[in-house]
Amino acid sequence: MQSRSFLLTLIGTPFRGCRGYGLWMAFLLALMGLGAFCYAHQFTHGLVATGLDDRAVWGLYIGNFTFLVGVAAAAVMLVVPAYLFGHRGMARVTPYGEALGFSAVVMSLMFVFVDLGQPLRIWHAVPFLGTFNFPASIMAWDMVVLMLYGGLCLGLWYRMVHARWRGVRASSLRGHWLLVVLAVVLGIGIHTVTAFMMSGVVSRPFWNSAVMAPRFIASAFAAGAGVMILAFKVLHWQTRFRLPGSVVRLLSVAMASAMLVHLFLLGSELFVAFYGGGGHGAVVRHLYGGSAGLSLWMQGALALNAVAFAMLIIPPLRRRPVWLNLASLLAVVGVWMEKGVGLVVPGLVPTPLGEMGVYMPTGIEMGVAVGIWGLGAGVFTLMVRGGVALAR
Repeated sequence: MQSRSFLLTLIGTPFRGCRGYGLWMAFLLALMGLGAFCYAHQFTHGLVATGLDDRAVWGLYIGNFTFLVGVAAAAVMLVVPAYLFGHRGMARVTPYGEALGFSAVVMSLMFVFVDLGQPLRIWHAVPFLGTFNFPASIMAWDMVVLMLYGGLCLGLWYRMVHARWRGVRASSLRGHWLLVVLAVVLGIGIHTVTAFMMSGVVSRPFWNSAVMAPRFIASAFAAGAGVMILAFKVLHWQTRFRLPGSVVRLLSVAMASAMLVHLFLLGSELFVAFYGGGGHGAVVRHLYGGSAGLSLWMQGALALNAVAFAMLIIPPLRRRPVWLNLASLLAVVGVWMEKGVGLVVPGLVPTPLGEMGVYMPTGIEMGVAVGIWGLGAGVFTLMVRGGVALAR
């Protein structure tokens, strides 16, 4: 009876709200409608409606997928301090971190879905049901760990919200510690496998780097912490949820540390590329040393990350909310530019035949991407609203 009452309350929560909440959800529905309209056009005409071709087979869709997998993995940053190190402040916001992880996984899978072209091809990506090349394919491993991690985030969120509604601690539930440890392993694993998927393609010199996986993890923690800070600040302003100051301080220090590691690894790659040679170095020099197109994009991403790091390492700036919010925004945008389109598209230039293909996303691609982001924001809003409303 108690579980039934909880489910009814959880289902009914999204339909009760203030005017601002209704306007926000209407805005997200409009974005989803735009995305659905653009995808209907792509479905009718095929991937020819996008900027993708036989030279640039990945673009905006897979770029967003790569970035969002990192955001999903960053939910581990909330689980580890809360349950492995007994941080009480983090324990309060952990359900919202799991909500962020699940919504990011939903968006990641949707970007893979729209990138396939023919929707029925998604059947081959379903673990243990489709006919994808498991276990030899790295992409197959990526889909397995991503789906497992998404289901685990959803399960942990439900257990935590239900425990709060009952007035008990989630850590006292049977098997909770095992799920937390599994979340830590899968959270790191989903982004590591994504990095291996790229660095293992020997015909793409730009991706052939042994530091790809650690760079992915470091940049994911930097961008993920930034997303969490911004999301929690909005929750603090718009709901009765009160964000502990210790959480903000811990996340800001974690973001600064992760950005330091990310920039150090990137600097090491740039040194080898500009001082040495080889196919990998030639592509890196072309991207970071040029003066147009993707070079300006990559240089802009590097500048945003550097400015964000400079703000974060100065304690007086990091402790001021305005500067911390700005640094978080710059870190999120900078990592998205570099690890999203800035990592995926340059890896396809030049082609194995030496051709310099040019990729530019079309309006249809951007419309579909906006719709998927709206869907993810809607999922996150509903999960957070349910968690805030049911917390006692």
